Amino acid sequence: MSTQNLQNLRTEIDQLDQDIQELITKRAHLAIKVKDAKYAEEENPTFYRPEREAEVLQNVQKRNQGPLSDDTLVQIFKEIMSGCLALQKPLKIAFLGPEGTYSQAAVCKHFGHATRTLPQQTIDDVFRDVESGAAHFGVVPVENSTEGGVNQTLDCFIETPLKICGEIELPIHHHLLSKCDELGQIQRIYTHQQSFAQCRGWLDSHLPKIEQITVNSNAEAARLASNESGAAAIAGIAAAEIYQLQILASRIEDHVNNTTRFAVLGQKAVSPSGNDKTSLLLSSPNQSGALYHLLQPFADNHVSMTRIESRPSRKGIWEYIFFVDIEGHIEEASIAQSLEALQKQASFIKPLGSYPRAV
Repeated sequence: MSTQNLQNLRTEIDQLDQDIQELITKRAHLAIKVKDAKYAEEENPTFYRPEREAEVLQNVQKRNQGPLSDDTLVQIFKEIMSGCLALQKPLKIAFLGPEGTYSQAAVCKHFGHATRTLPQQTIDDVFRDVESGAAHFGVVPVENSTEGGVNQTLDCFIETPLKICGEIELPIHHHLLSKCDELGQIQRIYTHQQSFAQCRGWLDSHLPKIEQITVNSNAEAARLASNESGAAAIAGIAAAEIYQLQILASRIEDHVNNTTRFAVLGQKAVSPSGNDKTSLLLSSPNQSGALYHLLQPFADNHVSMTRIESRPSRKGIWEYIFFVDIEGHIEEASIAQSLEALQKQASFIKPLGSYPRAV
């Protein structure tokens, strides 16, 4: 390719960049007009609507003809919407902190970077922040693809009045971080209990006799490792950068497709988006065939169940609550009919929310 042809291509790209920026600016001005129109009609309007954002992102995927991937285009549009939403009403999002956790990465993936993030010490604190109104939304881990449910989150769902209004799927890659120069200098390792479980094979092979200390989050582990000689942490790249730690070993998770699913917590129910899931809590008397009778209404109404998990109810010995995810929105006739039939079988039914599937 000649120098002149290359220059022509760069000139064309520069013009496209200018056109794109002008269109983004035009979109931002429209967002401000939407804000003004909403405040003219009500005192405290809602600006972030999960079902509307999901619809926009689904359309992005449908329009995509390459060469950029769906994920790349979706993240670009999420950042544009995040910036426009901040012009209307900046969102405050609570998450399990401190800075550098996978929960914070999930917040950025779902809401973009134009939000105010509120790190909390525990998952319980995230629930409390949203319940009190100190945060508009919260993000908590629900389950991992290899280790299953996050018990602390599942237990909080039993009592909370909050709704699930979105989900986030985040690939998780663990790294061994330390100020040490080599593995032989490590005396103890900090991380979250789920991370120890997800890296069990690697740890048994490479550091089988090293003390393992469980903490509330991966980023807290990194913070501790940054202040102690002979200490290491299992955490992500963001934590390594924030706490200035070396990466002694990369991607030490036992399964390459290791993924964590997060729930977005909010105070209001979400309208249908056309591609939704519904989460429920169910319980029944401890008797023969109880679980079968709980699930039968879904089969009878052709509702697909994508997940079921049990936790002790804490109200009686050997009594359990089942966490169930099904496809569809609670306003759909098939799900409404299923729940009506469940009333005859279940001793406890609590819809946790219907929400758009992760995009």
